[in-house]
Amino acid sequence: MNRRRALLFLAGLPSGLLRLQSARAEERTQKVARVGFVGPDSLTSRRGVGEFWKHMRELGWVEGRNVVIEVRWADGQIDRLPVLMNELLAHNVDVIVTYSTPGALAAKSATRSVPIVVASMGDPVGTGLVTSLARPGGNLTGLSQAQTAELSGKWLELLQETVPHLSTVAVISNPDSLYVRKASKDLAHFAQVRRLKLRFIDVREPGALAKAFVQARRQAQAGLVLADPLTVTHRQEITALAASNHLPTLYALLDFVDAGGMMAYGVDSAILFRRSADYVDKILNGAHPGDLPIEQPTEYQLIVNLQAAKALGLTFPESILLMAAEVIK
Repeated sequence: MNRRRALLFLAGLPSGLLRLQSARAEERTQKVARVGFVGPDSLTSRRGVGEFWKHMRELGWVEGRNVVIEVRWADGQIDRLPVLMNELLAHNVDVIVTYSTPGALAAKSATRSVPIVVASMGDPVGTGLVTSLARPGGNLTGLSQAQTAELSGKWLELLQETVPHLSTVAVISNPDSLYVRKASKDLAHFAQVRRLKLRFIDVREPGALAKAFVQARRQAQAGLVLADPLTVTHRQEITALAASNHLPTLYALLDFVDAGGMMAYGVDSAILFRRSADYVDKILNGAHPGDLPIEQPTEYQLIVNLQAAKALGLTFPESILLMAAEVIK
């Protein structure tokens, strides 16, 4: 059939049939995307992870139809991250999704070409992940949970309002975390402002947790647990230790209250993971990660657990309850 006859033939077809044939042709040629997801902690560690997959489906990315998903979990063992990243690259993924500063650093070290979306990281400029929040350049973008110095002051303020006659706070954290190092400096500053003493208790492995809480109870009237993959992975054990040692504790990640913790103040990770799905969608549709600005949180939430406080003989003051976005009874 020559070109003229072909055009006449097409013109004679019903428009609906033409659109159907066009859609089927497009479907046949559409590439199936491959998304790699690496969690530095465990499957149940973050309340927001499910929101990522939910929003991906809302955006039209359905596993088994137009996307293949490769998932890996480090279970809090940071040294496993490079191996997991390389496993995904061996599967020729189109984009790597991860979270936390260790996750971001491991992904960036593994590849300079495959796009990387980080759902939640610390200070991406300070850690050398990107050169600018507005125009990251390179192959990495996402959302930064980089705390302001004032956030550390807020943690101490909340503890002072909740725990009567508070004079000393035990800060339980992994000192190898870049996020923890910055937070510790900010906490030291605000502790002086608020006339509080701090006792920094280092935890580099799960086996050190029990001893850390015994030490915290002996040296302080309240505890503050900073978040990193190790503490998040073992949050059930941590909240149980806080309770058994009768130590009122505030957590820097909301997920700890889901595990029975007394109170937490931070960013809702569900929002971060949902937004990260938007980034993945844009990249799979042709956007370059280096052109997508890294977003920072604009809102922090307080969650309190009345039952956990009651077990410690505490009652939250009205000021705390009014501030809380969620009160668990």
